Amino acid sequence: MKRSWKQRMAFAHHLRTSMFLPLSPQEVFNFFAHAENLERITPPELSFHVTTPTPVIMQEGTLIDYRLKLFRIPFGWQTVISRWNPPHLFVDEQLRGPYAAWVHTHRFQERSGGTIVSDEVCYQLPFSPLGEIAFPLVRLQLHRIFQFRQKAIEKILLS
Repeated sequence: MKRSWKQRMAFAHHLRTSMFLPLSPQEVFNFFAHAENLERITPPELSFHVTTPTPVIMQEGTLIDYRLKLFRIPFGWQTVISRWNPPHLFVDEQLRGPYAAWVHTHRFQERSGGTIVSDEVCYQLPFSPLGEIAFPLVRLQLHRIFQFRQKAIEKILLS
């Protein structure tokens, strides 16, 4: 399941975001270690819901199932935690879902006075090459989702 950097670079598309939180890596990681928090940081119009019975025990090999709507189309999504290295990093990879491939790396790096939270998503759209027509719309939607996430994380963890 582990993919090398070279394999991930072969993915057609990449999204990278980062933010600073004035909290320790452990405090931030603990928030992300609860899969239920995904619902709290996802835009409401996606109707995102973790369907795996909670609490989800997060570790390498954990499978997590979700239901959501993308562009008003309901679907299921299943990911596996392919790397788990608290409080520094974890990786979730799509097993079933809307993308041909999806690998999301979460990094938590200690910096003076807090933590830099970085997300890197490497993905491929389905139905290639025809599916690439949707790339501008998908990219815009993903950027909007991750902007929402950052604001929600700040509001929840810093309030």
